[in-house]
Amino acid sequence: MTTRPSRNLLARGGAESDVMTKADLIDGLSNKLGMGKGEAERAVNIVLDDIINALKQGERVNISGFGTFSVSARQARTGRNPKTGESIEISASRSAKFKPGKQLKDSLNASDSTPQPSSPTASE
Repeated sequence: MTTRPSRNLLARGGAESDVMTKADLIDGLSNKLGMGKGEAERAVNIVLDDIINALKQGERVNISGFGTFSVSARQARTGRNPKTGESIEISASRSAKFKPGKQLKDSLNASDSTPQPSSPTASE
């Protein structure tokens, strides 16, 4: 069995330091609550399944202080194949949307947060 490096090791220069995975969530829950990884994985899966099931039923999921998940419906439309220019019919679909809550936005923009890389400007 191989063990994954902790998030702290990844943050110190690992290739995946800017990505938090489901496995990282499970590890964090396991470590912070002192539960086994299997139990933590089950807890994460239950939460994710409940969010997915609510969205499937057309419900909004509001996690206070974090944000709101909702379903966005797209109508059927005619598109173009960029390679051939041929018209194609794109069927109607539904997609999940996320709107961050005020507390999350404020925490991301707090002055004590880690500076984020700046985006390139037109002058560069």
